[in-house]
Amino acid sequence: MREIMKHTEYERELIDRRNMMKGYKEEEKNEEYPVSDQDNGVLAPPLFLAKGGKKIISLPKKFDDVVKNNDVMCVMEKRKSRRLFDREEFLTVTELSYLLWMTQGVKEVAGNAVRGSVRVVPSAGSRHALETYLYINRVEGLDPGLYHYLAEEHKLEFISYYKEQTQELSAAFLGQTYFAGSAVAFIWTAVPYRMEWRYQEWAAKYILLDAGHVCQNLYLAGESIGCGVCAIGAYEQELADEFLGLEKKQGYQKEEEFVIYAACVGR
Repeated sequence: MREIMKHTEYERELIDRRNMMKGYKEEEKNEEYPVSDQDNGVLAPPLFLAKGGKKIISLPKKFDDVVKNNDVMCVMEKRKSRRLFDREEFLTVTELSYLLWMTQGVKEVAGNAVRGSVRVVPSAGSRHALETYLYINRVEGLDPGLYHYLAEEHKLEFISYYKEQTQELSAAFLGQTYFAGSAVAFIWTAVPYRMEWRYQEWAAKYILLDAGHVCQNLYLAGESIGCGVCAIGAYEQELADEFLGLEKKQGYQKEEEFVIYAACVGR
């Protein structure tokens, strides 16, 4: 439980959080800031991560048969958070593939000296500092367990088999049992240095904006195939990171990765 701070200290923390959300300030124009790693000629970090999964699963990319509603206005008007899911209903692999493509699908990798990935969602400088993990309960043809999305290849890598791990996942996400009991739980992590390499301290704001783009696409894509979606922003950081097997880093580490956002999907 967070210690109760003095009122002035609490206000100072709120000011710091608010400043992180703001853009460039006039008074900063004449201040000297450290040169970015990009400008210093440091090699760019990888655009994609692989976790050395036990099995690689190819995903289909033809989605004509799964989209039930392609009326954009209708889909946007119907979009809402849905928390009640039928625990007997499964998603198909093609439906899952569609949701992954619509949230993080890579259209091309562009650039020579500095590469960036062009995806179905926007990202500051095409840096895309997010990774997608899936806790799968009910998808036809896929074992229940933890998976990682290989965005560049549009494939899944199977990380570990979980059976009845709902208690651990619910604990990490503060007792929200509908999250762990959904057909698929999407868990997004941030890889901050992928964005910091170019944008330094402003990277934090851009990563949060990117996460919003991704989750909104999941809502709209889910609605278009008749699935419910609910975004989750409340979780216990250490437990959520441990659930994904992410290594705890001390201090500033370029390799750091941690959970930043999540959402559940089902019928």
